Amino acid sequence: MITAQFALVWVGWVLAGASPGPATMGIAGTAMTAGRRSALCFAFGILAGGASWGIAAALGLSAIMLANAWIFELIRYAGALYLGWLAAKALRRAVSPRGAILGTPFSGSGRTLFLKGWAIHITNPKAILSWGAIYAIVAPPDATLTMLLGYFGLLYTGGMMVFIGYAVLFSSDRVVRAYAAAQRWFDLAFAGFFGFAAFKILTARLQ
Repeated sequence: MITAQFALVWVGWVLAGASPGPATMGIAGTAMTAGRRSALCFAFGILAGGASWGIAAALGLSAIMLANAWIFELIRYAGALYLGWLAAKALRRAVSPRGAILGTPFSGSGRTLFLKGWAIHITNPKAILSWGAIYAIVAPPDATLTMLLGYFGLLYTGGMMVFIGYAVLFSSDRVVRAYAAAQRWFDLAFAGFFGFAAFKILTARLQ
């Protein structure tokens, strides 16, 4: 299950999760304004939404692949194009003027923040598309439901590292200042990796 290709895709999955977006910027903003506990509540809500989409995608993709193998390849290439779009987006951020707010703060009780995080992820159509694409990239066409759920566990662990890590790190003023100073270089690294991963997927020989 864990091949060199999967390791590469797993790193790309983690970097994609760590790149600026509604979830990561929400966690960062909440951590900077309301503290670590509030950010963790928000992050756990996002993780709950991600689990919902990840398991749903595994169940649905398993059934689809049994009936229509060509859909597997279609989703695979859609995932490669999505990585290319992420590369272009990161490159655009890298060359744009700095000064943007690093995060989007959310407020409320722990339960409210959890529900807000869940709502952000469960209503984001990119979430299920991302899960479907990543399964199609890493899994063989004859993947069983058990295999897909195994991939879910490994990929979900990467998401936990990112979102909980954001909550912990961005509650530190020192980390916030360091990230702001090096944000352009992070964006350039994201752009390079996403572009390389998309190229590898698009040029790979299909079995």
